Amino acid sequence: MIELKVDVEPGEVGFDTARLARIGPHFARYVDDGRLPGWLILVSRAGKIAYLGKYGCRDLETGAPVEWDTLFRIYSMTKPITAVAAMMLYEEGAFELKDPVSRFIPAFAGTRVYRSGSALKPVTEPLREPIKIWHLITHTAGLTYGFHQAHPVDALYRAAGFEYGPPAGMDLAACCEVWASLPLLFQPGMEWNYSVASDVLGRVIEVISGQPLDRFFAERIFQPLGMRDTRSWVPEEDADRLAVLYGPHPETLRAVRCDAMDRITRQRPVCCLGGDGLVSTAADYYRFTQMLRRGGELDGVRLLGSRTLRYMTRNHLPGGVDLETFGRPLFAETTFDGVGYGLGFSVVLDPVANKVLTSPGEFAWGGVASTAFWVDPVEDITALLFTQLFPSSTHPLRPQLRQLVYQALVD
Repeated sequence: MIELKVDVEPGEVGFDTARLARIGPHFARYVDDGRLPGWLILVSRAGKIAYLGKYGCRDLETGAPVEWDTLFRIYSMTKPITAVAAMMLYEEGAFELKDPVSRFIPAFAGTRVYRSGSALKPVTEPLREPIKIWHLITHTAGLTYGFHQAHPVDALYRAAGFEYGPPAGMDLAACCEVWASLPLLFQPGMEWNYSVASDVLGRVIEVISGQPLDRFFAERIFQPLGMRDTRSWVPEEDADRLAVLYGPHPETLRAVRCDAMDRITRQRPVCCLGGDGLVSTAADYYRFTQMLRRGGELDGVRLLGSRTLRYMTRNHLPGGVDLETFGRPLFAETTFDGVGYGLGFSVVLDPVANKVLTSPGEFAWGGVASTAFWVDPVEDITALLFTQLFPSSTHPLRPQLRQLVYQALVD
């Protein structure tokens, strides 16, 4: 296991020690009043960990505490990993961003687009242009998630067995065949909608590489970076390290056990998704973020070129607009005014519009169990938040962590 430890006195990297220490008591209150089971927070600057804190339980029922090696379900924090994997293949010349997805998954050549009607009787039209690889990485393909419950097409996904995950026994190739047979919400490139696009991108990676997605992750990303605990299942010997998943009580908001939403198995799953499904530790994911922060390289291992990373963390939404303008509503605890989207990451365009302390160019993402990370290239800050509360829209944890980190900067 990679050891987590504070590397530097906060004052040596521009933080006021007393101000940075406000993080712990603030988030401890969430645990003390029952809203969160427990948490682990890491803040670094210039690649040096200046704050490291943990509090509460990974299992409220047994009283087992959050430990440095606790395993967390990272859900959509899988998506940046998939984007990195795809762009590694892009750098090898395996595809162009404008390539049609049907070059790798032929079923998508015949996908149609919703125009009107209900889920029982949708009216569709042909594609005006093919779904392209860049549509997948930017979530502008017109695909969706069944759990959105905001559109007739979402209902079609649920009817096909796709709400929070794939039907039992279905692998990623079979999932893509079904998704290709369902209508898109809109013509590709016309809007932004959070979706199974990263899962489809995962299948593209499988077709190009000739490997299952989890094996590609392991051999090309996790092993080179030393991410020993990141995978899509938890072996029996590590089962007690996995934090329990909780959700808010509908009346009190106190954290209550949420086993029904837990899809993590004790053996390799049939379907390894590109959009969610990984478990990781704070130490592992911190190494991944440091590779991003350093422009694609860590400890002599280079996964991506620095220009590729810089390109991925620019806003790729048409016209340079933000997600609030171009996207459909997200199940997040904050709005996305002043925040665009790149190739696998949100990208801050205007912190004033977003009404949260941060820097232009900050790139980030989070998971539906309230985990999150961000990398700020201007201030050279990386922050990680790990907890297990589903959904992430329950409490404003992410903007509050930003407030507490940036108010502590005094250099």
